[in-house]
Order: sequence, then C-alpha cells, then structure tokens
Amino acid sequence: MSAPTPETAENSDRARTSLEALRNEIAKAVVGQDPAVTGLVVALLCRGHVLLEGVPGVAKTLLVRALAASLELDTKRVQFTPDLMPSDVTGSLVYDTRTSEFSFQQGPVFTNLLLADEINRTPPKTQSSLLEAMEERQVTVDGTPRPLPEPFLVAATQNPVEYEGTYPLPEAQLDRFLLKLTVPLPSREDEIDVLTRHAEGFNPRDLEAAGIRPVAGPADLAAARAAVAKVSVSAEIAGYVVDICRATRESPSLTLGASPRGATALLSTARAWAWLTGRDYVIPDDVKALALPTLRHRIQLRPEAEMEGVTADSVITAILAHVPVPR
Repeated sequence: MSAPTPETAENSDRARTSLEALRNEIAKAVVGQDPAVTGLVVALLCRGHVLLEGVPGVAKTLLVRALAASLELDTKRVQFTPDLMPSDVTGSLVYDTRTSEFSFQQGPVFTNLLLADEINRTPPKTQSSLLEAMEERQVTVDGTPRPLPEPFLVAATQNPVEYEGTYPLPEAQLDRFLLKLTVPLPSREDEIDVLTRHAEGFNPRDLEAAGIRPVAGPADLAAARAAVAKVSVSAEIAGYVVDICRATRESPSLTLGASPRGATALLSTARAWAWLTGRDYVIPDDVKALALPTLRHRIQLRPEAEMEGVTADSVITAILAHVPVPR
C-alpha cells in the first residue's frame, strides 16, 4: 500500500476532527451513552444502518435526533405504528386528475438519515418495506427502481421484544443492520446529570436551544470514508475475524451463527474503529471492540440455552475468550 500524500493525510485528519466534534455535539443532549454514540459514528463511516434497543425513556430517539441536528444532512422521521402501511414509508403512485396520469409521490425513506422510531411496533409487512432500501439503496414501485439519496442511513429504535405490542424483527431484517446497539439505563451519576440539565431548562424537543449545531457534512463524511477504505488489514486479522464467526456457527448454545455477511461487517466496523482511534491498520483489539454490536443480532440462541439465562452477548464474549488472538 502506497504512503498517503500530505494532502490526503490532512483531509483524513480534518475529517476525523469533524467526527470527534460530532460526538461532542451529541453529548450536549445525551448523557452517558458514549458506546451508542460511537456506534452511530462507525455506522456512518461504514455506510451501515443501526438498530438501537432499550426500554422506553433512555433517550434512544433523542440520540438519533441529536445526531441529525449535528449533521448537515436531510433527515426525516417515521413513527412506526400497528396501522402503518408500506407505502407510508416508501411512497406510492398518485393519480393526477389534471394530467390523467399517475405520478410517484416519494415517501419519507427518500432522505439521508431516516429515523425509524419504534420499528418493532409495526407488523412484519411494513417492517419489510425497508429491506430493499437498506440493502440496495433504492425503492421499487410499480416495477421502477428509484435510487435513494447518498449518503443514506436508517437509524431504528425498538423496545425489547418482551414488551407488549411489539413484533420481533425477522432475521432477514435484522441482518440488514450493521450494528445493534443496546441503550442501557444510566448510572446514578449520569441520571443526576440528566435531572440537573432539565432543572436548568434543557428541552429535549428544542435541540437548537441546547446549542447543537451542524459540525459535519457530506464532504467530511466522504473524506472519512475514503480514509477508512485505506486502513490495512493483515491476513492474520482477516483469519481472526473468520475464526470468531465460524466459532459462532459451532457453538452448542446457538441454532444460528454469524453468516459471511456478519464476518464482512465485523471487518468493516473494525477498520472504522481503527481509523477513529488514529491508526491506518487493524489490530485484534479493534475486532474485539466491535464484535458484540456487530454480531449480537446475527446469532440465534437455542431455546434451552435461553431458559438457562444464556444471552447472545455472553456467547460472543466466551468465544472471544477462547479464539486464539493473532500476535
């Protein structure tokens, strides 16, 4: 691999600074969710989509709104409900009485950043309306494919599946998400910070008043993605990623392990994390850092393991402890 030119290195450093500023802007509205913020930035770098899961009231929606407010990108929000139809998301053909012709009316999916709020509160048919958009970056209506804007990112939120009124996402839909990020309840100190901010007048519905401003745009994102694409991966690291994914397929606790798509996703997120931390090569710690959010939604527990309290995260953690780490 050729050495980067001074101009290329400068563009890379500038893009990294912009994305660090992005994380700082989000922190003005959201307290103590640094892993989720990092995951959103990694997804932007990898052209991937993000699923945020957590109980109601832990700032999942606020997190995505803060991201949108920090970016110079077009954003739209869809509140997923039981009566939402696929055409409400993708758009539909509308008859124009003046011209006696049908014209396509774009749905909210035609944007750069789509906030799919509470995606598991709508039936599978409507959930599946996003499949083509997330994978192919296009929407086909009446046999005509219509490309989506670039960049395009779906940031979906969901409540845990055991909550009333939820529809579990099918495996094909889950596999389209690059990362599944858990948004936990805050620590005592963070919760005190949240209350203090509200007591001082913070309004989560008015992010402009909170001082959040756009700090990164399409040019920064393009430069960052170009820099990530140049992060080198050794044969040993590629083998390490494959060994981790193959170990999930052989785990006695799982009925479904990570597919080759999961392996490519893990390598992609590890490269983005390496670049964010200032390196142009991947080390095993980069892979370990992104293994949980990249793989947890791509594996399926056996019912008996689930009854014994085994979780997807515990299986992956055990695999990371046993797969030999390249020197």
